Amino acid sequence: MNGWTTSHDRVLAQRYAEGWMFLIETARDLRPAGTSASSGNALARALTEPVRAAAPHPLSVLEAGVGTGGVTRSLISQLPRGSRLDVVEADPRFATQLHRLIATHPAPAGGPRPVTVYQTCIEDLDTDDRYDVIVSGLPLTEFTPVQVERIMARSMELLHPGGTLTYSTHVGMRRLRALTASRSEARRCAAVSEIMAAYQRSYATGRTTVWASLPPANVWRLQRPCILSDDQQQTRDGAGR
Repeated sequence: MNGWTTSHDRVLAQRYAEGWMFLIETARDLRPAGTSASSGNALARALTEPVRAAAPHPLSVLEAGVGTGGVTRSLISQLPRGSRLDVVEADPRFATQLHRLIATHPAPAGGPRPVTVYQTCIEDLDTDDRYDVIVSGLPLTEFTPVQVERIMARSMELLHPGGTLTYSTHVGMRRLRALTASRSEARRCAAVSEIMAAYQRSYATGRTTVWASLPPANVWRLQRPCILSDDQQQTRDGAGR
């Protein structure tokens, strides 16, 4: 059959073309690309699944690395009545946009949700509060191993026992970069992957591949246990050094 049968088909074709262009440009230019691709509705839905799973119970939720606010919009719409949302964003430009987004976003059914914005890094967040769900949009593969250790240790510390951390990684991005990366960049990526693998072995409760995201993404769910095992304590101790 010639041509596209529906406007939906045309939209899908455009999105997949944009995804392939992202991969091609990343291979050409190895500057940090962690936030270059839009989260998209499918990815936002996967990242926020623990919020829906806990409904209708009130939740304390933290979002880190919000970028342009795509996941934030999803969270505001999904939070159960009586919940609160804290948002951490280090980039002042994104933080300013975030304040505008919160001020103009339509209130969900049941009235407005309390939202607080902190312009800082999650590892530097000075609070004694603990959270039921943390949604991370941070491009962890772009940071140094030391930064990743600090981010992950603080994220797990900020969770209530039994709380869930979600984050995403691009499918196949490590292999793609390995084709053109310098030796130092390859060592950095390998070290970060080892750190993340250790947390996944100790805390992961599930992984979902979102093929509708461009590029495709794996969404990981990590849970802080009520009592740490010896292996989990060693992972936390190692990240704190």
